[in-house]
Amino acid sequence: MAANAPAEAIDASLIVATRRGDCQKLKDLIIEESKEKSSPAGMHPLLIAAACKGSLEELKLLLNRGPLPRQELRDQLEAYPGNSSSRSLAVQRTSDIYIEEGMSAASILEGVTVEGDTVLHLLAANGRGDNFINCANLIYGEDNALLYKQNYNGDTPLHCTARAGNSKMVSHLIGLARGENRVEDLLRKENNSKETALHEAVRIGDNHIVKELLRADSQLARFPEEGPSALYLAVLLEEESIAQTLYDESEDNILSYTGPDGQNALHAAVLWRTGMLKMLLEFNKSLTSEVDYNGSTPLHFLSSRPRGIQVVPPLLSFCVSPPSPWPIRMLLDANPAALYQADNSGMSPIHVAASVGADTTITRLIDYCPSSAALRDTRGRTFLHIAAADSSGRRTVAFACRTPSLAWILNMQDTDGNTALHLSVRAGCLRSFSSLLSNPHVHLNLANKKGQTPLDISRFNWPRGMKHTQSNVAVIHMALSHCGARYGGCRWDHFMEAYTKEKGKDFRGQELEKLKDSTQTLSIGSVLIAMVAFTATFTLPGGYRADDTNGGTPILAGRYTFDAFVIAITLGFICSSVGTIGLMFCGSPMIDFKSRRVYYVVSVVFVSSSVTSLTAAFALGAYMVLAPVTRKTAVAISVMSPLVVICIHVESFLKWALLARPLCSRIGLIPALIVMSDEIIGKLFLFCWPILVIFGWPAIAKNH
Repeated sequence: MAANAPAEAIDASLIVATRRGDCQKLKDLIIEESKEKSSPAGMHPLLIAAACKGSLEELKLLLNRGPLPRQELRDQLEAYPGNSSSRSLAVQRTSDIYIEEGMSAASILEGVTVEGDTVLHLLAANGRGDNFINCANLIYGEDNALLYKQNYNGDTPLHCTARAGNSKMVSHLIGLARGENRVEDLLRKENNSKETALHEAVRIGDNHIVKELLRADSQLARFPEEGPSALYLAVLLEEESIAQTLYDESEDNILSYTGPDGQNALHAAVLWRTGMLKMLLEFNKSLTSEVDYNGSTPLHFLSSRPRGIQVVPPLLSFCVSPPSPWPIRMLLDANPAALYQADNSGMSPIHVAASVGADTTITRLIDYCPSSAALRDTRGRTFLHIAAADSSGRRTVAFACRTPSLAWILNMQDTDGNTALHLSVRAGCLRSFSSLLSNPHVHLNLANKKGQTPLDISRFNWPRGMKHTQSNVAVIHMALSHCGARYGGCRWDHFMEAYTKEKGKDFRGQELEKLKDSTQTLSIGSVLIAMVAFTATFTLPGGYRADDTNGGTPILAGRYTFDAFVIAITLGFICSSVGTIGLMFCGSPMIDFKSRRVYYVVSVVFVSSSVTSLTAAFALGAYMVLAPVTRKTAVAISVMSPLVVICIHVESFLKWALLARPLCSRIGLIPALIVMSDEIIGKLFLFCWPILVIFGWPAIAKNH
């Protein structure tokens, strides 16, 4: 009989895989097909529809437990014929099962949706009425194992109904499990995200369902043993009432506080509302000493917030409010030792606060315990070292420098011998450097373990070759020099040897690349200025005379402003032309490198001078045309025009203005004024000399 049975069709890919050398491929295909055959059957669409509607009549019919169907249901059944011989096995497996006479209800209920949901999952997720309860009873009566079955996401029907906020169905499903004495099995089941149904209730903020679940299992809030707890989720979502319920309804008030990455609920609370923080400290003060995988306590987390915790009401959240001192105070009162607890990197909370520029937090920590200012990390750094090494810590450095009680830490050295001044100079942070320089207790000539003073480091930071003379590195070096800082005890030739080694011996290629890029950018502006100046020369304001004697001459010729305008246009054209020619030579590879650098520097000066000349020409031209009819507007234009020139040099002005106070405190008022005059007025004269020619020459020519 077996010999006469028709042979089962073999898939073409299996036949191909039987070739020699394809054994592994054949094995993989067989395993894959075995997995497909073991996958559950797809649920019939009519069964899905009946479950989503909560139709007890249709469910009974589909499960072969009901009378003959109504005409409407007959029509629906006819749309899904039972003859499936023409359809492939894959389609049958993934789309539907066929309701045939004599097929058991258990077999029908084995079908699942594309997400792995059973009929009971659908009933739990979709319905709130008594009809859904009755349907759930029917399904449970046919196959009670469905109550505990998980879908592809690991969710049980209880997860689904809790997520939907269906408290009535939650109570009913718990009652069904209680009848089997398996309440804990149902409630403590975790999905693929390591979450119980309690997490779903917390997530939707339904305190009633939370109470219902905890009354059924008072130890439920202790689960999962690994992963974020329900309390952590409540804190994260700022659900204070639910957090209180979790604590009150748990047996002996014992529950899980765990969160992701080894954190606990207090780690999350310190980043949010103060009320939640206070509540958790009342629950369990030992949370303050627990650490995550990085060794961070909740105080580390709080210290990492630059602006502290937002404590304003939600409707006023757009307002900027100062950080509240209470969260820090509450944590320290609960566990003062947390201030001295270091993380895996050796950083205490005050170091973390310094790394993010949280100057207010540092103030609170030092006010609570002044000795914490001297805490060091594994590299021997205090909070001042960390703040000085980064631009974000400038306000922290300023706070330390203006606080007399912290003068004793200003010259502390780390394991490399660096003070805060060394690190601020190395970082090139001008504001931190200015704060340190203004404090007379800061020593300028302390050497680190490499024998380097701050002046050595500032010189070491200078790039080789061409450089911006008003960069932070250059300004810091000049300020230290003016204040009498000294180099370390190292021979200059040895210093330059180390400097050359650090910066690289072969820097010619980099310098040529700098020249190339800078020349291209600068030449565009230079040519444009020359074109504008050339055009303005032949389109003079005021028009031209039309009489026979002086025909074609400018009408405004002979006036002081007109003569100054012409000189300005002339200087603008000449300076931009000289700059353009210099840039042409600078870009020529046939000229030696040093000459190209000279051409570039000269071109920069002349192009900047052409900008000054063109700005003066614009102001003079507008004044000539507008002064006779609207003098105030003409004056306003003349006043605003110099902003173009000022913007070019505003960086230099601001930097030296920032250093004015430190220079005065170090070398005195008069020497400081001399230094400032040399650095600011001298550079202004270098680029603004055309103003003297533009306004001086017409006056001289008119008087002579």
